[in-house]
Amino acid sequence: MQDVRFQEGLKACINCGTCTAICAAASFYNYDPRSLVDTIQRRDDDEIIELLKSETIWYCGECMSCKTRCPRGNTPGLVIMALRAMSQDLGYFVESEKGRQQLAIKRTVGQWILDHGYCLYLEGVGTNLHPEQGPIWDFIQKNWKETFERLGGNYKGEGPGILRKIPEEALDEIRKIFDITGGTERYENIEKFSKLKAQELNLELKDGIDNEYFRHIYSNNNQSHERE
Repeated sequence: MQDVRFQEGLKACINCGTCTAICAAASFYNYDPRSLVDTIQRRDDDEIIELLKSETIWYCGECMSCKTRCPRGNTPGLVIMALRAMSQDLGYFVESEKGRQQLAIKRTVGQWILDHGYCLYLEGVGTNLHPEQGPIWDFIQKNWKETFERLGGNYKGEGPGILRKIPEEALDEIRKIFDITGGTERYENIEKFSKLKAQELNLELKDGIDNEYFRHIYSNNNQSHERE
């Protein structure tokens, strides 16, 4: 209840279901933001812990369509953000298939931000994890500089331009922001609890993305997520 996203996101829900009607995720997943908010309003710790362990809180796309339609000014998407943060900090995220994928996001997008200054670092997107990119992408991976110079890019160059090198002082600022806001600590928690879960599942977990646990969480799908 101390999370500002909870305070701003849940004011006076009347359980009308408008959020569920507009929710894109609810159209595809076993997900009902009205029901989720109803659970939160009961303030039953056991129910909330089960929610933190569940698949449910990972289905939201955070598009905030719920914000635009709620007649009472609630935003279930913000409540979801608060629940996700708690799940990560307390280690409950590893109890669900979608939750365990937080490690994959942390070791790709998350680490790219800290190491390169880009949330999408193209050199990290190979066809080993994204076969849909096809053989042309394999060619680009081997010919970055020539390819993007022809397209007007500034590949790993100084100054402005797409794919430019982000100065080290800028990267240091990003890392300080993560330290001050708790992002670094949350990353450490994701790693800590993921390692414990990997041990429980008897799966190898090393640094990087070339290990059993990463491949498991990246590709495993129990086929229970979508609406029938």
